[in-house]
Amino acid sequence: MKTLYLDCGMGAAGDMLTAALLELLPDPDAFLEELNAVGIPHVVFEKTTVYKCGIAGTHVSVCVNGVEESALTDAHDRPHGGDHGRYAHASLHSIEHIVGDLAVSERVKADVLAVYRLIAEAEAHVHNCTIDEIHFHEVGTLDAVADVTAVCMLTERLAPEQIIASPVHVGSGTVRCAHGILPVPAPATAYILRDVPILSGEIRSELCTPTGAALLKHFVTSFAMMPLMRVEAIGYGMGSKDFPVANCVRAMIGQAEGDAVETMCELSVNMDDMTAEDIGSATGRIFDAGAVEVYTVPIGMKKNRPSTLIRVICAPEKRKAVLCAIFRHTTTIGVREVETRRYVLSRSMETRQTSLGPVRVKRSAGYGVVREKCEHDDLAKIAGEYGLSVSEVRMRLEREI
Repeated sequence: MKTLYLDCGMGAAGDMLTAALLELLPDPDAFLEELNAVGIPHVVFEKTTVYKCGIAGTHVSVCVNGVEESALTDAHDRPHGGDHGRYAHASLHSIEHIVGDLAVSERVKADVLAVYRLIAEAEAHVHNCTIDEIHFHEVGTLDAVADVTAVCMLTERLAPEQIIASPVHVGSGTVRCAHGILPVPAPATAYILRDVPILSGEIRSELCTPTGAALLKHFVTSFAMMPLMRVEAIGYGMGSKDFPVANCVRAMIGQAEGDAVETMCELSVNMDDMTAEDIGSATGRIFDAGAVEVYTVPIGMKKNRPSTLIRVICAPEKRKAVLCAIFRHTTTIGVREVETRRYVLSRSMETRQTSLGPVRVKRSAGYGVVREKCEHDDLAKIAGEYGLSVSEVRMRLEREI
């Protein structure tokens, strides 16, 4: 399976991801010319070779009206909300307008907007307001629009079947922004990276920006150690700052050996003294605790009682939280555990623009199988808006997509 692996041991920022992926192409200069022709207003991409701890890599800069905005502060430490440039504030609507006019595929446009929606949702949560009220600061400048567009175009060009990333190093200390001094990771970054394995360390700097976090959250299939794979190309995307550790994102692309197999925990309880309503509520809470699967099976127990088997599948690292949820939300006094193996297809989600509006599409691949399926919640929403049945919307969009 064609696999892209991202080493985020020094975090991630839009420009660093762009540079790392650019190095994977056989002709980076030709692709740079394509980037400069897509129509981002006043923007010019440039690349240079730089060295970090003796390692050669690429640094990609974005000049807006001849000025490299990111040169004012490092990509790892630029001021969220700072008025560093003429285009420092932008609404999601204005970004949608810019993206709509770009000479890129509809898939790239959908990916760019999906990344910005992740950022908008995080900012809205942090500031306790609606998405429409958000005015982007650091991530709303044209250089950031350029970074997001570049990564989306590069991902389309490289066309990996799955993208795996290491746990993300977020840095430590504080970061200065328009609202004051905030802890690292910045609140928006922390919100975007929930459910993603992250780590801190002794480096006192912001290593993962909101833009980098949103790009990872959107594209990465899973966060794990590098799988067994035959690497065909390696790219180093360099940041601006110097640290004792090479300040770079490393990207590797190649063929993963074999298909995905996971070791999971299977937890089971037999219940004969809970109502159907209580069992339904409990399964929801167990899912919230981190279970991958929760299902019930009707069984018979002692004294000829009709009963319910609750079976839960979870990752080993989620075992404790899931066990606590089972004991808290069911009446059981004991839980059985079996270690089991799960064979899985790689999964990814992308947003595609259709004649009925944006629709999220799940893609699964592995074991010689490739499947795509429209997200049911999106189909149901469209069906309600247009007065159609879900099956009618599904058939129409499946033909269109």
